[in-house]
Amino acid sequence: MHARSIVVYDRFLNNLSHLLDKAEKHCEVKGIKPEAMLTFRLFPDMFPFVKQVQLSCDFAARAAARLAGEEPKSFPDTEISFAELQDRIKAARGYIAGFDPAAYAGADQRKIALKIRGKDVSMTGENYLNLYSLPQFYFHIATAYNILRHNGVELGKGDYMGG
Repeated sequence: MHARSIVVYDRFLNNLSHLLDKAEKHCEVKGIKPEAMLTFRLFPDMFPFVKQVQLSCDFAARAAARLAGEEPKSFPDTEISFAELQDRIKAARGYIAGFDPAAYAGADQRKIALKIRGKDVSMTGENYLNLYSLPQFYFHIATAYNILRHNGVELGKGDYMGG
């Protein structure tokens, strides 16, 4: 479970950091105010770019803790710049790296209890990872990617997938 969660989250958070680098450079080259990119959303009822990054970090951090049998750490949503978002990604990566792989023994059958849209939900670690956390994580990273592409940042699938 460690390799299927922490290794994946770390890789894609690193890729997300790379996307932010490219977005910041794009803003500099094109003379775009960073706030315009950071607050852009694909549709009015969707979260803006900054929230997509925050949620990507949150889903990784929460899963790391829950699968290890611990309460997740909370990260305040205060970022308003590319640099602050990079710090958020670094903090999330550092947090998930701090979990001992041995803590994930039996995590596939560990009961995970959480609230989803105000309702108490319980599932096995296997279902939590595969049917909830990873899909949410990928959704928010893909949405961040799509916001950047929509705004002209030159990205390709390789940027999303990483090396």
